[in-house]
Amino acid sequence: MSWVLERARAEIRALTPYSHAAWEPSLTRLHANELPWRVEGDPSQAGLNRYPEPQPPPLVQGLARLYGVKNEQLLVGRGSDEAIDLLLRVFCRAGQDNVIICPPTFGMYAVAARIQGAQLRTVPLRADAGFALDVEAVLAAVDDNTRLVFVCSPNNPTANAIAPDLLADLARKLAPRALLVVDEAYIDFAGVPSLCAQLGELPNLAILKTLSKAHGLAGARVGALIAAPEVIALARKVIPPYAITELTVETVTPLLQPAAIAAMQERVRVLLQERARLAAALAATPGILRVWPSDANFLLFDCADPDDVLARVRGAGLIIRDVRQPVLPRLLRFSVGTAADNDRVLESLQ
Repeated sequence: MSWVLERARAEIRALTPYSHAAWEPSLTRLHANELPWRVEGDPSQAGLNRYPEPQPPPLVQGLARLYGVKNEQLLVGRGSDEAIDLLLRVFCRAGQDNVIICPPTFGMYAVAARIQGAQLRTVPLRADAGFALDVEAVLAAVDDNTRLVFVCSPNNPTANAIAPDLLADLARKLAPRALLVVDEAYIDFAGVPSLCAQLGELPNLAILKTLSKAHGLAGARVGALIAAPEVIALARKVIPPYAITELTVETVTPLLQPAAIAAMQERVRVLLQERARLAAALAATPGILRVWPSDANFLLFDCADPDDVLARVRGAGLIIRDVRQPVLPRLLRFSVGTAADNDRVLESLQ
């Protein structure tokens, strides 16, 4: 048994997963207690009266091709949120194990850890160094009960990407104690390579992916956990058997074809141009103290009067995110929208 499997919960390693109805499309289904008739208005090809196939192959194959990994290295879930939850349930014993996060960062890591009953350890990003990852402090926080280290790159809400080589080196230094979980939700906007290509040499690396951002499919709720096949096999034991709906499979699978990916990349190119225009204009706006560099599809900025900015933007019929924290008391964040929406933000602040 590899050391990665040894770090997983013994009861999950020993778990016999739920035995779902066999999937044999060539046979008439009388084995899954389904209604035999389609309902009126059912738009699906397969029929919504039938259970969807667990880990549907067209979606698994399309995502694996997109990310350049093998099918057995990928698990499809409902956004990357489900992957976070699965990792915590697989690796963390309630009341015993701990996970490390680096705030300010995506809030679901902490929420999922608390739900699982795992101890939460925080190693803040270095605001004085552009929200850099404090690698030495992370390593110092690791002990025998550390199971997962979460790093978001590009980070939400600070928008900065962390160098892939630095993350790969961190993964090596965490072995054989903990897994490094790298959330690449915003990497399509960053111009840096994914760590997927390094999975083979880093058995303790897990990568979170989502179609919610650059692909514009937030409402479809499709994400992926990418990791060593043995980690994926454990996660498959825990995920509900029919997690991905038939409508999701039929809608999203065609959007993973080359023409759709090219269209996505063109939208990203336009958004990056708009991000640069917006950052320059915002930096010249009275009351805006600093616009932080962005490798994502949003901008983080310091302002003299955050409450006034929030009120002005709301008065223009828009909403942006209040991400103020005790150590960062003036920070607001907003997504790069259409050129017209971005102009409304700027006009509201004049």
